Amino acid sequence: MEVSYFDIEGPFQVVPDIFTDDRGLFFESFRAKFFSELGAVYPFVQDNQSFSKKGVLRGIHFQMKPHEQAKLVKVAYGKAFDVAVDLRPESPTFGKYVSVILDGTIHNMLYIPEGFGHGFYALEDCIIQYKCTSYYHPDSDTGLIWNDPDLNIDWPSIDPILSKKDSGLPTLQSFMSNKI
Repeated sequence: MEVSYFDIEGPFQVVPDIFTDDRGLFFESFRAKFFSELGAVYPFVQDNQSFSKKGVLRGIHFQMKPHEQAKLVKVAYGKAFDVAVDLRPESPTFGKYVSVILDGTIHNMLYIPEGFGHGFYALEDCIIQYKCTSYYHPDSDTGLIWNDPDLNIDWPSIDPILSKKDSGLPTLQSFMSNKI
């Protein structure tokens, strides 16, 4: 497996070794020891899957303490522009983000540690799968508006398809001032 890191400490991308022949393909998508050696926190306790049509933007979502989630995200089919935003107040990269195109043909994955918000934009119809280290907790579920000018995320679209929830999320500044 090939591992790449970002300027922000914590998240990393993994591209698995894919073995193909005339029958199809095989790859290892998760091995606890491998991810543990890279610094990933687990065990994963919940797997989620969603389908999004091209042009849909979901996020930026996260759960607040003590129900924070680390995630291992991949696209099973299609392509998505995936984003992890550093929301750790003590971090020197607080409010910064990393992005990667997750592609169902190369099966790359993004590990997102606790303390990060997560969102994605469907570049094509896509199936997103992600493992989580904490169960979904509705009372801890929150998020930030996708087009927050302070986050300045370089999304592939300025007119995405949004849910009512995602279009009404607060900015980081508003979230932080209401949290205190």
